[in-house]
Amino acid sequence: MRTSSALVRMEPSYEDQDTYVTEAFKTLVSLVEKISAGAVDKPGENNSEDILIDTEVKGARYLLVRLPQSAATRIQLSPREQEIVRMVAKGHPNKVIADVLNISSWTVCTHLRRIFAKLGVGSRAAMVARLLEVGVLNGSHRT
Repeated sequence: MRTSSALVRMEPSYEDQDTYVTEAFKTLVSLVEKISAGAVDKPGENNSEDILIDTEVKGARYLLVRLPQSAATRIQLSPREQEIVRMVAKGHPNKVIADVLNISSWTVCTHLRRIFAKLGVGSRAAMVARLLEVGVLNGSHRT
C-alpha cells in the first residue's frame, strides 16, 4: 500500500523503550486494520491533509498524517535533470550519461543527488519507479 503519510513524533520521552516500541507497533497495526475494514478513508480517496492517528504512547505523542496527494505529486525537475532521468530510465550508467551530455561524471552524480532529494528516494531504481508512478515518465523509457 503506497500512501503519502508521515509519522511525526512529538514530546519525546524514553522511560521504557521496549514497551514504547511494542505500543507504537500495536497502534500502527490497529490503523492498518481500520483502513482495511473501511473505518478510515483509504489513501488517495481525498485531497486533504488528514490526521489518521493522534495517540500518546508512554508520554510521547504520535501523529500519523496523510498528506494531500497533490503535494506529493508536484515534482519540478530542471531540463538537465529531465535529460539525466530519461537516460537513467534507459539503463545508462553515470559515465555514459556524462559522455553523452559532455559533463563530468561528478556533475551527473550531483544532479542525481538533487533529483533523489526532490523525490525523497535513495536509489536509481526508486527514482524511476517514483517518476513512473506520478506520470513524469512513461513506459517507453524502460529498456
